[in-house]
Amino acid sequence: MDTLNITTSFFIEVMPSNISTLTTTGPQFARQLMRFNNQTVVSKVPEEMLHLIDLYWYQFPPLDPLWHKILGLVMIILGIMGWCGNGVVVYVFIMTPSLRTPSNLLVVNLAFSDFIMMGFMCPPMVICCFYETWVLGSLMCDIYAMVGSLCGCASIWTMTAIALDRYNVIVKGMSGTPLTIKRAMLQILGIWLFGLIWTILPLVGWNRYVPEGNMTACGTDYLSQDWTFKSYILVYSFFVYYTPLFTIIYSYYFIVSAVAAHEKAMKEQAKKMNVTSLRSGDNQNTSAEAKLAKVALTTISLWFMAWTPYLVINYIGIFNRSLITPLFTIWGSLFAKANAIYNPIVYGISHPKYRAALKEKLPFLVCGSTEDQTAATAGDKASEN
Repeated sequence: MDTLNITTSFFIEVMPSNISTLTTTGPQFARQLMRFNNQTVVSKVPEEMLHLIDLYWYQFPPLDPLWHKILGLVMIILGIMGWCGNGVVVYVFIMTPSLRTPSNLLVVNLAFSDFIMMGFMCPPMVICCFYETWVLGSLMCDIYAMVGSLCGCASIWTMTAIALDRYNVIVKGMSGTPLTIKRAMLQILGIWLFGLIWTILPLVGWNRYVPEGNMTACGTDYLSQDWTFKSYILVYSFFVYYTPLFTIIYSYYFIVSAVAAHEKAMKEQAKKMNVTSLRSGDNQNTSAEAKLAKVALTTISLWFMAWTPYLVINYIGIFNRSLITPLFTIWGSLFAKANAIYNPIVYGISHPKYRAALKEKLPFLVCGSTEDQTAATAGDKASEN
């Protein structure tokens, strides 16, 4: 026993500086020693889950239980807000015939994706925060991470589709191809199939799903030194982060340019005619399109603000994992899930026609005026023409 104590003490002292070596030379021996000698953030993880835990996490002491309580409480709040907000959006659009336009199908898909994310992912995380570790088994870990990846991919590509639709309506105008119900449904189907492919790949060997950080959530393995695992994250980020980002930037650059040029032309014409404004009838629709573009841009910006921290954490894990701590990973997870509550709030506040329908269906949820319908109907009219 004395020999074992000396060996254990020596191991704990040298472990942080030699963690990468131990990962390849004796992971099972290292786990046993660390669990025997002191408590770590991994100590409460069930035995059957230990094969998924990267040895890197064993150097960190357990988080203060208060952090788990705070995280659980925040997840409950986010879950209720996201579930109710997106559920109301889906309900109102389904129950209001005038809102069932091709463009709004994309909005419904966005709300549906966020609804699934919050409805499925929050309860497991709250349960695991209560137990202060992942207690739902490896199968549930895979399902949890898959749903998060699938819904995240669906959200970003749905927002990309919304941006491209606005580009088609505002920039191309009559020369653009109208978005029909059939085309919108095909886009939605393609978005979900594309996301499903990326979520299945870790199950067949290209990366894997593991508990991460404070061990109350699961995600892709970004700490592995295997470049097969690292390559998945890099390629995934290209197709699910950078490509949509630059597509949206491209779309909105030309949207803003087109709106600015139109506004300038109208002001010059009004000046020539000695009138204050030329706005009336169809011209108001152009103004409404600009408002809708601003709303969509705001929503997309919030989405990227939510997911960028998680991307940064993944990249740090790949290139300089010594900067990663369990507490640091919590914020990436929270910001990522918080995006699901932004969309119904922004859309409900900024869409008068939606507020009018909401006033009819659920009047106690209405905030602000519902009189001005022009801004809400402009995009739908353009898509229908």
